[in-house]
Amino acid sequence: MTEMKTEDGKVEKHHLFVNVAFKLEHQGIRIEFVGQMELYNEKSNAHEFINLMKELALPGELTQRRSYDSVFMQVEKPYASDIGANVHLRNFLKVTIVRRLTDLVKEYDLTVHQLATCPDVNNCIKIESKYHLKHVIVGNIYFLVVRIKVQHMELQLIKKEITGIGPSTTAETETITKYEIIDGAPVKGDHFMKKSS
Repeated sequence: MTEMKTEDGKVEKHHLFVNVAFKLEHQGIRIEFVGQMELYNEKSNAHEFINLMKELALPGELTQRRSYDSVFMQVEKPYASDIGANVHLRNFLKVTIVRRLTDLVKEYDLTVHQLATCPDVNNCIKIESKYHLKHVIVGNIYFLVVRIKVQHMELQLIKKEITGIGPSTTAETETITKYEIIDGAPVKGDHFMKKSS
């Protein structure tokens, strides 16, 4: 199991893998790997971007417990699991035991993490900069001339979520954290150094 924080701050537990075991008479057993995007502002809000299926057993009767090893080892997973303000990216295993009257269906949520390489090094701060989450930002601010009134200066880390296409695009921003660099008006020759991680 792994823990995942939801948008409202609650912590949910999700499976990293599933081991299925059961004993019964059935008409076949199958397992599906499903990747699903749920947009909260749409009526038909579930869009599948992955749906792979494998048959685990032909019709018959299981007389003893049977375990199946992971069958979806080399699946390309394009999106990491995420619970956002407007969208829920969900990855899960769906096990179906086919029976004569009603099928038995169970879903197991999986957490998918995307492992990315560190971005190229930035030699200077620009309006938009790339930093890895493990990087430390160190900076100096020198005031050679002060011609405008500065009340304060801060550095903010902002999460931006954009969903939809064209006119139905929705954007949500959330300030994750902010660092106050200076408070009050600087004068010529002031020097400030800030380190944030």
